[in-house]
Amino acid sequence: MSNLFDLSSAQLIRAAAIKEKISALEKELVCILGSPAPAAKPVAAPKKKSTMSAAGRARIKAAQKARWAKIKKSAPVKVAVKAPAPVAKKKFTMSAAAKAKISAAAKARWAKIKGQKKA
Repeated sequence: MSNLFDLSSAQLIRAAAIKEKISALEKELVCILGSPAPAAKPVAAPKKKSTMSAAGRARIKAAQKARWAKIKKSAPVKVAVKAPAPVAKKKFTMSAAAKAKISAAAKARWAKIKGQKKA
């Protein structure tokens, strides 16, 4: 169907005349039949939400359990092999002389850094 704005005035006049004829024929039909014509599209009632019975839910539950049992039964059994315990590493202990040497080196580095900032 074309847009009403694209029609010429002659086409619009003809369309209006046809519309009048249709309404007149509908009125005549009502007079003959004695009741109005049925609506083009009857409004459908909203669908009722379906509910499942308790027995239906129980059947579905039982079937699902059976499927899982079958899957678990057919799955290869994994043998748990205990991994050897990791060998504890020997703790490293530092001698007092080594600690003093590291501390002296760190103090010297910081003194050098602080001396450069002051300069």
